[in-house]
Amino acid sequence: MIRWLHRLGAAAVTLLAASVLVFAATALAPGDAASARLAGRAGPEQVAALRHQLGLDQPSWARYLHWLWHALHGDLGTSYANGVSVSRLVAERAGNSLLLGAVTALLLVPLAIALGLWAGLRAGRLTDRVLSIGTLTLVSLPEFVVGTLLVLLFAVGLGWLPAVSVPAAGESPFSQPELLVLPVLTLLSVSLAQNVRLVRSGVVEAAGSDAVLAARLGGVPEHRVVLRWILPAAVVPAVPVLARYLAYLLGGTLVAESLFGYPGLAAALVNATASRDTPVVLGIALLVATLTVALNLLADALATILNPAARRTN
Repeated sequence: MIRWLHRLGAAAVTLLAASVLVFAATALAPGDAASARLAGRAGPEQVAALRHQLGLDQPSWARYLHWLWHALHGDLGTSYANGVSVSRLVAERAGNSLLLGAVTALLLVPLAIALGLWAGLRAGRLTDRVLSIGTLTLVSLPEFVVGTLLVLLFAVGLGWLPAVSVPAAGESPFSQPELLVLPVLTLLSVSLAQNVRLVRSGVVEAAGSDAVLAARLGGVPEHRVVLRWILPAAVVPAVPVLARYLAYLLGGTLVAESLFGYPGLAAALVNATASRDTPVVLGIALLVATLTVALNLLADALATILNPAARRTN
C-alpha cells in the first residue's frame, strides 16, 4: 500500500512538472495570443488593451498559478483565440482521438498475440523468418514514413482509400469508417511489430520449457499444450508491456492525425501553438500526460497482479 501511495504521489508530481514545462515553453515563445490574434489588424494600443483583457500583462508565475488553481477545481479556462471553454474544446477533439486510439488498441492486442504465437510455434521456419524481417523493418520506420507509404499505395496508387481523413461537414469519423483505415494502419505499424516480437520470444522460451516437453512426451494434444502451458507463459509477461504501448499510442495518434488531417487533438494543438493559445495547449498537454501516467500505473498494477514475485515484494 505504501509503495502505491508513493507511485500516486510520483504521478501527481509528474503531472505538475509537465504543466510547468509546457507553460514555460509557451511563455518563452516569441509573441503572445494578443499579438497573434490582432496581427496586421490593429495598432499597439489595441494589442495592449487585448493583452490586458486576457491577463497577459501579468507576470508569468502569476498566470501559471492562476491557471493551476482553477485547473485543480476542474476549470481549464477559456481559449485566448475564440473565448470557447477549453474543457469543451478538448472534450470534442479528444473523442475523435480516443476513437482512433481505441480502434488501434482493439486490433493491436489480439493481432500481437496471434501473430506472435503463430511465429513462435514455427520458430526457424520460412514463415517465421519472413515475419521477423517484416516486423524488424516496421520497427525501424517512424510513423510518418509508414503513413506516407500507405498513402502512396492505397490512396494514390490503388485509389481504394482517401488520402486525408477529414469527415464531411456535420459528420463524425465514426460515420465514415474508411477515414480511419490509413491512420489506424499507421499507428499499428510500430506498436504491432514490437509486440509481435515480444510475444514470439515468449512463445519460443515457453515451448522449450520442461513442462511443455513433459506434456508432449505424455501424449497431451498439441492444442492443449499451447492453450494450457505455452500461451499463458508467453502472454502474461507481455500484458504489462502491451498496456504501456497503449500509452505510446497517444503520442503516435498525434503524429497520425497531423499526417492525415484527422480532426483530433493534434489539429487543435497545432492551431493553439500557432496562435499562442496557452490555455488550450495546457489543456491538451494535461490530458495526454494524465492518460499516459494512468496507463503506466495500470501496467504496473497488471505486472503486480500477474507476477507472484512482484506481489510478494509489495
